[in-house]
Amino acid sequence: MIEASHLEETRVDDKLLEDSRIVFHHGDAFDFLNSLDSNQVQLVITSPPYNVGKEYETKTSIEKYLETQEKIIEQLIRVTSDTGSICWQVGNYIENGEVYPLDMYYYKIFKKHGLQLRNRIIWHFGHGLHATKRFSGRYETILWFTKTDQYVFNLDPVRIPSKYPGKRGYRGKNKGKPTGNPMGKNPSDIWELLQKEWETGLWDIPNVKANHVEKTIHPCQFPVELVERCVLALSNEGDWILDPFAGVASSLIASVKNGRKAIGIEKEKEYIEVGTERIKAFEKNELRVRPLGTEVHKPRGKVAQVPEEWKLKK
Repeated sequence: MIEASHLEETRVDDKLLEDSRIVFHHGDAFDFLNSLDSNQVQLVITSPPYNVGKEYETKTSIEKYLETQEKIIEQLIRVTSDTGSICWQVGNYIENGEVYPLDMYYYKIFKKHGLQLRNRIIWHFGHGLHATKRFSGRYETILWFTKTDQYVFNLDPVRIPSKYPGKRGYRGKNKGKPTGNPMGKNPSDIWELLQKEWETGLWDIPNVKANHVEKTIHPCQFPVELVERCVLALSNEGDWILDPFAGVASSLIASVKNGRKAIGIEKEKEYIEVGTERIKAFEKNELRVRPLGTEVHKPRGKVAQVPEEWKLKK
């Protein structure tokens, strides 16, 4: 259970981690990370501020923004175990109509500090930023880095059904035998459509907007199922997962939902309050989340039909 004492301006110590499944800290990420021991967490997964002027960030030059973020990244690398991973989920920074792909800027920082990029995962969603002078944004990226070559990667929990499960070998010692894995195949690095028990290789996870069951006051909320896939593949039960920009606690919930322990850091008091209520609701089995592998909603009825006046213009 989460306790009120875990939300105060405290430093992490062994006793706190020993007694807790969730530590949700209200304060500055850099300051709090300094209190963690090295090699203490298995997975860092987060979506940092994008420097786009949201209510929880102060917009500055992209150079200054990245300089500040690099200081936090250095601490995150230190606290991540040698078998651990960092999943850094970002979109694009827009200034005067020009697009700055943040993943490209961040790649240089992580590479500079010796990390290795294992996948650049494309997260596609159906609703995003509308534009009139360029194509509308419908994706963000997750950069998955590891510290060493000896990293945790559990493929089986995230396998998807094979497209041709009945395919058999036609020569050699495996002639006549099934060629695939009975548990399914390796999903792709484009996360788009997950229909009916991960029917396809594309993972489509709706972003948390409008009528999404997880929607809160946070304008850029992490969907729980996006975090779950990384947690299942890149950590083991009982491991510590860390989100230094935890928002309303989606990463924490995804972690404990799958038998892990979680540390979240968030500087905005109102997000701490909302996140704490979500955690308490989860503990009581009262929190609504979008189940892993749910088919993406397809609009029906009049809203999905072409208006008659549009037809007349053709």
